[in-house]
Amino acid sequence: MKRLLSGFRFYDNLFERKEKRRHIVPALVGGVALGLGFPPVPMPFLMFIGLIPYLYVIERRQGLAEINRITYFTFFIFNLVTLYWVGSWTRDADPFLLIAGTVLMFFNPLLFLIPSTLYYHAKKRLGKNTSLLLLPVFWAFYEYMYTVTDFRFPWLTLGNGLVKFNLFIQIADVIGVYGLTLLIIFINIGLYKAWNNRATGEGSAYLPAVFSLALIAVPLIYGIVKHKESGGESEKIKVGLIQPNLNPWKKWEAGNLNEQLDLYLSLSREAVLKGAELIVWPESALPVYLMTGAYSLQVNRIYKFLDTNNVLLLTGMPDATFYGDSLTAPEDAKKTSSGKFYTSYNSILFFQPHNRSVKKYGKIMLVPFGEKVPLVEQIPFLGELFRWNVGISSWNTGKEITVFQTTDKRKIAGVICIESIYPDFVASFVSKGAELIAVVTNDSWYGNSSGPYQHRDFAILRAVENRRSVVRAANGGVSCLIDPLGKIVQQTSMFTEDVLVAEAELNGETTFYTRYPRLIPYICLLITSVFILYILYGKIIKRK
Repeated sequence: MKRLLSGFRFYDNLFERKEKRRHIVPALVGGVALGLGFPPVPMPFLMFIGLIPYLYVIERRQGLAEINRITYFTFFIFNLVTLYWVGSWTRDADPFLLIAGTVLMFFNPLLFLIPSTLYYHAKKRLGKNTSLLLLPVFWAFYEYMYTVTDFRFPWLTLGNGLVKFNLFIQIADVIGVYGLTLLIIFINIGLYKAWNNRATGEGSAYLPAVFSLALIAVPLIYGIVKHKESGGESEKIKVGLIQPNLNPWKKWEAGNLNEQLDLYLSLSREAVLKGAELIVWPESALPVYLMTGAYSLQVNRIYKFLDTNNVLLLTGMPDATFYGDSLTAPEDAKKTSSGKFYTSYNSILFFQPHNRSVKKYGKIMLVPFGEKVPLVEQIPFLGELFRWNVGISSWNTGKEITVFQTTDKRKIAGVICIESIYPDFVASFVSKGAELIAVVTNDSWYGNSSGPYQHRDFAILRAVENRRSVVRAANGGVSCLIDPLGKIVQQTSMFTEDVLVAEAELNGETTFYTRYPRLIPYICLLITSVFILYILYGKIIKRK
């Protein structure tokens, strides 16, 4: 009898293994579909069905390891399709960046195991239907928590995948990008349940289908209303975006500072001739600590240009402050080989004509490893272990959100590069009064890949969430103007030297999202925390 039962178990296990191997195909299809639904590919509708193969598989797997293995595989494919560019596979690329990009490709999919693990525990305790309904909450919880760690790189927030669906994303001025994530997953769940119920006869196919269609229809109706409401008169400012197209690796070599400044001033004159009131130069426009006193000739040339043309200048620029000893230096100051202490920031400097008071903003949301080594405050020697050849992996973290105000009271937010992908962070500038969002960036590190276009497209959501115009000045592209409806009005091409002059709307009103940017993340955090406590309580009771 035991031999007979062991034979049945053998065939059962063999059948299960074959069934699990068949899951590879839908998981692969789901990962590719999500990747193709993500920008810059103009097929955002795939975001509404891309999770269906994944949902099909995880509902048919029982153990935590089984669910997490297929989750890792699905989202490794998603990462591969969308983030293949992140190591900068260009001829001049730094070897450290290549290694960091490769590591990220394998590390990032691990984070998707957070919602899948919580889903498994919900399925085990609350049943498969309830666990599916909680999955979007767990997912939004994971996406937000990823933004608050030292290792943050929330590039693949699912809501980002809808930027090409302009009518649909208008509701982001209420629910933000995390609300869009919830909608994406709930729509996928409804369509999956409609298909699955019809195929298995387990329940109604009609109700989940109507549920998904309603979740699509409501944002579309809202978007139509918002489009009809737009078009009123508003104050504008003419902005000149300077795209010098300098090699990001070579510009840090000594000896060509004046040539670089000549190029910036020449392109800026073109912008002034076209009527620009505000000139924007890209991130780290000049590769020196310009305001330390060592570059007075270059600073005076900039002042002379601004005074002569009566124009404002907002520019990305490295900035440093030096201290005589450790007593006057802040806690995060670094020490030079000569014993001096200093802090250095990836900064924005704001110059005004006939005014020698330069306002500054130090970048707060630094790129992990690229600009700051995670946990370097706790483990200082890591700062020397991980360093780019261009020497920018050890910036200090900025201390304060700064909104620049002109003499005629216009308020401008300046954010630097990757900061534009953090929705609540950008909203904090607007809540402090910013009427225009300016992004200075350098996406040339990554060649003509998906990366620069994705980065440009994510700024569309910041425009819609806050109903602000967004201007982007990028070293090698894409520089552009995005209006408050999230439409790209004008843009440059990649890897061209160019000047873009455009009229940007100024808006002082705040949206619901701007006032409550963390409402949905905090609700998801609360629900998930309660569920985790419920699990822990159950384990304690079981042990007793």
